[in-house]
Amino acid sequence: MSFGQALLEAIESLNGNKMRSGLTVLGIVIGVAAVIAMLAVGNGAQASITGSISSIGTNLLFVFRGAPEGPPGPGGPDTGSGNNDRPLTLGDAEAIADPFAAPSVDMVAPAIQGSRTVSFGGENTTSPISGITPEYLQVRNLELAEGEFINEEHMNGRMSVVVLGPETADAIFGRHDGIAGEMIRIDGQPFRVIGVLVAKGGGAFGSEDNNAYIPFTTAQARLIKRDTYDEVDVIFVQAISAETVPLASEEIANILRQRHRTPIGDDDFTVLTQQDFLQTFETITGVLTIFLGGIAGISLLVGGIGIMNIMLVSVTERTREIGLRKALGARKKDILLQFLTESSLLSFIGGIIGIMFGWLIAFTVGKVAEATGNNFVPIVGTDAIILSTSFSAAIGLFFGIYPASRAANLEPVEALRHE
Repeated sequence: MSFGQALLEAIESLNGNKMRSGLTVLGIVIGVAAVIAMLAVGNGAQASITGSISSIGTNLLFVFRGAPEGPPGPGGPDTGSGNNDRPLTLGDAEAIADPFAAPSVDMVAPAIQGSRTVSFGGENTTSPISGITPEYLQVRNLELAEGEFINEEHMNGRMSVVVLGPETADAIFGRHDGIAGEMIRIDGQPFRVIGVLVAKGGGAFGSEDNNAYIPFTTAQARLIKRDTYDEVDVIFVQAISAETVPLASEEIANILRQRHRTPIGDDDFTVLTQQDFLQTFETITGVLTIFLGGIAGISLLVGGIGIMNIMLVSVTERTREIGLRKALGARKKDILLQFLTESSLLSFIGGIIGIMFGWLIAFTVGKVAEATGNNFVPIVGTDAIILSTSFSAAIGLFFGIYPASRAANLEPVEALRHE
């Protein structure tokens, strides 16, 4: 029997039991669709996170207080970690900005961070507050949608001015345009809005869009007080280029070791780069993607078991037919090919429909995310399609082997006697 004949007979056999074949295919469809949709969500999450981190520049470094144990959370660094840790200071930031000591460093922006209540006209929200210097705008690669950013005049005068992220503006004004010049309150203290930032989405420490930025000197004196007047929570450093980031990191470490009098290997500070964050998040999202794909793969396995069950039923129902075929000269391999073709055809049809259904699910998730204002686009990769279809085809063959072998090994005389 040729493969073409086996395929035609398989189509005829499956067509004779449309309902049963359809329900069997449905198991494979659900499995393939689930695998593709879950992998698309995982890949989309990874692309969204890494894209957000990369959007603030590939030549950015972060300097924190404390020994290297990973970056702090979105609420800012833990300034109380380690009693023997020496805090970062404005002096440290000025030393790092020295072009002779750190020729690979282009710009430095120290900051102190906290969380405060921001209110306007009865509306209020809790927002991260950062006391920053004018260099922060360029170092963090931010853009103004309207108004101006904090400048030296605001710093020198400890002025009560604030630049809002668009989410913070939306929370208290209901809009994020045309609000420059308005007066808001931060922890009950009046501040004049001088600018609003362009939306950027999530970053290494959460979303930049829900922050509020005030002059560093104002924050020191009135809102975010530290143990010493010159203490800072984090120092953002911009290297001259992406290629000089490793060199800049080493220069920063050497400067701080000298200033803090710490030996190599006993640092009381942490220097992280964008690449560190990217590797961390890629590892996390990679594990998440594999986990989601594994869970979805279980449904494919269940679909394969369904194929085996139906094929065993089919063998039982067609025992007399198999006996007649063998009595008329059909060989063992012909019977084997016939049933393997049927099981493979079931999984192939289910795989094709599953690909389309999985893409539709991913597309729908993307549209829902877009409608809710989330910058998240599921990515249906060719690897997911190849993996799911290959797996479904393998399942069709694997779970079809036993029923096909059972059919091929039937004795013609016993098969013809079967009722």
